Amino acid sequence: MKRLIKACSLMILMIALFSCHTTKKIINKAIAPKDSTVAIITTHSSADSILAVHNTMSNFNSHYIDFKTFSAKIKVEYEDGKGKRPDLTAIVHIVKDSAIWISLSATFLNVEVFRTLITKDSVVLMNIQDKEVQYRSLDYLQDVTDIPFDYRTLQDLLIGNPIFIDSNIVSYKRTDDRILISTAGPLFKNLLTLTLDNFRLTHSKLDDVDVTRNRTADLTYSDFENNNGIDFSTYREITVSEKKKLDIRLNFKRYEFNKELSVSFHVPKNYKRT
Repeated sequence: MKRLIKACSLMILMIALFSCHTTKKIINKAIAPKDSTVAIITTHSSADSILAVHNTMSNFNSHYIDFKTFSAKIKVEYEDGKGKRPDLTAIVHIVKDSAIWISLSATFLNVEVFRTLITKDSVVLMNIQDKEVQYRSLDYLQDVTDIPFDYRTLQDLLIGNPIFIDSNIVSYKRTDDRILISTAGPLFKNLLTLTLDNFRLTHSKLDDVDVTRNRTADLTYSDFENNNGIDFSTYREITVSEKKKLDIRLNFKRYEFNKELSVSFHVPKNYKRT
């Protein structure tokens, strides 16, 4: 069960990675980075740099997904230090700012093995195979995955909205085919790669500010579809590492926004409470 909880939690946490905030501060010089991947502002003047970053972030923020409900079926492949694990199928239902419902099934058996309901202050974890249920606070998922978040961050993550982008933009670079932006927050440094033509997020590199932790994440977004004006990445690759490495691939087989759906969660009486 512990392995399923971790796989489910990490899948929840890593479906997308970045958030949109209004730019408050732009530094027109490189801040000495821990790694060599941080871009440097290369435009001709401070005014040009500020205008370029402002326009870029404005266009980037236009991709933010607002919604009422969301549902999806996702093929989840993941591999850890012990090798490739059996594929999972995740069914996700979200009612905005209210509830996140997730069902995990073993793909090769087509049998549901795990179900969870997440609200703004609680998590219910149901192990269907062992007939057990756990009631925890939202902090539980943070403890399991060792990644800080609140309900809104978790919701944005599943929808495909960015998270962990700070308003402190420390570097900006425009090349012939892409835009690189680096932000520095209290928890993570974040290097974003955007497309030049429409400012879509295609890659994110997160580095922990705490150098003693060496926590990193790489995320790649591809196979975008425009669904009624919503740009949505239907295929994502995520690599997370600290003491161990975890590779996750998410293939959205179907998804819908703003349709009627249910997030009811019934726990049978014979389930063991823990």
